[in-house]
Amino acid sequence: MEIVTHLINDTIEFYKWTLTIADKRVEKWPLMDNPLPTLTISTMYLLFLWLGPKYMRNREPFQLRKTLIVYNFSMVILNAFIFKELFMATRAAGYSYVCQPVNYADDPNEVRVAGALWWYFISKGIEYLDTVFFILRKKFNQVTFLHVYHHCTMFTLWWIGIKWVAGGQSFFGAHMNAVVHVLMYLYYGLASCGPKVQKYLWWKKYLTIIQMIQFHFTIGHTALSLYVNCDFPHWMHYSLICYAITFIILFANFYYQTYRRQQPRRDTSKAGRAVSNGTFNGLSKAANGAAVAGSKEENPQENSGRRKRKGRAKRD
Repeated sequence: MEIVTHLINDTIEFYKWTLTIADKRVEKWPLMDNPLPTLTISTMYLLFLWLGPKYMRNREPFQLRKTLIVYNFSMVILNAFIFKELFMATRAAGYSYVCQPVNYADDPNEVRVAGALWWYFISKGIEYLDTVFFILRKKFNQVTFLHVYHHCTMFTLWWIGIKWVAGGQSFFGAHMNAVVHVLMYLYYGLASCGPKVQKYLWWKKYLTIIQMIQFHFTIGHTALSLYVNCDFPHWMHYSLICYAITFIILFANFYYQTYRRQQPRRDTSKAGRAVSNGTFNGLSKAANGAAVAGSKEENPQENSGRRKRKGRAKRD
């Protein structure tokens, strides 16, 4: 027990020390005073993952079509705003794409960069709604490990990024990811508009490829920063490389399972194509719009299965 007490005390003392080197510009911003609000939101998210399916088990799924259209296109606008702010502010501040230390000054451009990164962090919290919509629509198969891992870790870890390094090298991954999310949410927003639009959305699998490319760029950019000995926390660089590798593995597995392993079925079965189109790309968040494409094909299959079972029961 004494060892545990010492461990807790040492952890508290270490956290207090880290606060002395935190970014003073953001400490009064919403959610940034301490980690408890962020951890509470993430805990509530995980709790909903457990209780939500239980609540929906014997209930009809919500359609949420209009809600999804508004949500997805709102996320397009938010991510476009984040990219625009990061791009314009970093250009004005003369940022380098090779090595950019954090400047904690109250320079307007630096504060603008920090503000854009804060909005990026907030967007990751908003993206928890992707999972909420899955569960309310009873798309439980879309709530995969990759989906939960991505959502929960991004929001939680970016609190650390904003608290200590709201600027410098942090801008690169955020503004690249914001562009990817503009494309992704645009796809999901269009998919939410119904069959008349869905038939033109042939490019879903390329979103997964783009996602994997961005992680390779992240690793390359971070490795280059380490190579030139950039004045940015090296432990963050090493952690980011490891984090990106986990995503490459998970996304590659998703791509293989969705687009390679199921390829023969597409040639022989129209139903197989429809189901495949209803499967979401790697960032399972994806599904909030595109799952609509598969839902119409899934129901007839389920109904035919029921008819067969009833027929067998009658013959018996």
